[in-house]
Amino acid sequence: MARVAFRPLTVFRTRTAGSRPAAEPVEEPVEDPPRRRPLPWPLRLPAMAAAFVFMVAFAVVLARLTLEPSPSSVSFVHTNLHPGRSLRAYLGAPGLRDAVQQIGGNLLLGVPFGVLVPVLAPRARGLLRVLLLTALVMLLVEFAQGALITGRAFDIDDVILNTTGALVGHLLLGRRMGRAVHARRRRG
Repeated sequence: MARVAFRPLTVFRTRTAGSRPAAEPVEEPVEDPPRRRPLPWPLRLPAMAAAFVFMVAFAVVLARLTLEPSPSSVSFVHTNLHPGRSLRAYLGAPGLRDAVQQIGGNLLLGVPFGVLVPVLAPRARGLLRVLLLTALVMLLVEFAQGALITGRAFDIDDVILNTTGALVGHLLLGRRMGRAVHARRRRG
């Protein structure tokens, strides 16, 4: 549907043969901006199936990395409810490798959420919804670690880093993939 826009009139416009008098409004149609169309159904279904397979594989990897007992590290593990405390400890430690492994690993664990959630759940395509869903899942993982797993503890910094990773994944790729697979809902 084309919208009609009125251009402002000026008193000093010169009249040429066939032009309208300056007192009449000039109507020019303004077209809606072009919208991206989602993939056609024959491509959309395999894309969603592949995203589902990747999400299941990611869930298995996440469970293996985070919910596996670690009895040898029981004396090193402490619950952290203060944002930033673990990050300062990692960055203040003499070994840079451990800090990069902890911080980078937690960031990378969140990236698949930011990429795959918009493809799998069209109603959760928005940035805020992706971040809330990631934070909720990661909070549940951290609670399970702290309550059930030997050698693991709840760490709020892990949740923050995982959610930041989801933000990065969503901004880099997830938003585009969600738009490619699902049509944008019209409002109004």
